[in-house]
Amino acid sequence: MQKFAFTITDPEGFHARPAGMFVKEAKKYPCTVTVEKGDKRADARKMFGLMGLGIKGGETITVITEGEQEETAAAELEAFLQANL
Repeated sequence: MQKFAFTITDPEGFHARPAGMFVKEAKKYPCTVTVEKGDKRADARKMFGLMGLGIKGGETITVITEGEQEETAAAELEAFLQANL
């Protein structure tokens, strides 16, 4: 299991466009990708789950990858978040 925290810098937060792009990115990997915000969790492959977390600018999320290619997925998803949010 790989885990990293990321603080959203986009003032609009994790809205539809970047969430959709993140879902596409997460689907590239065979491992499980989960996003946590506080005590809520969502499957990163499901747009409505991510949107349901209500992630706003300035909030910190935790991304967890588990399974095959988890290290690669964690590194590339963190790079994606840094570039887009």
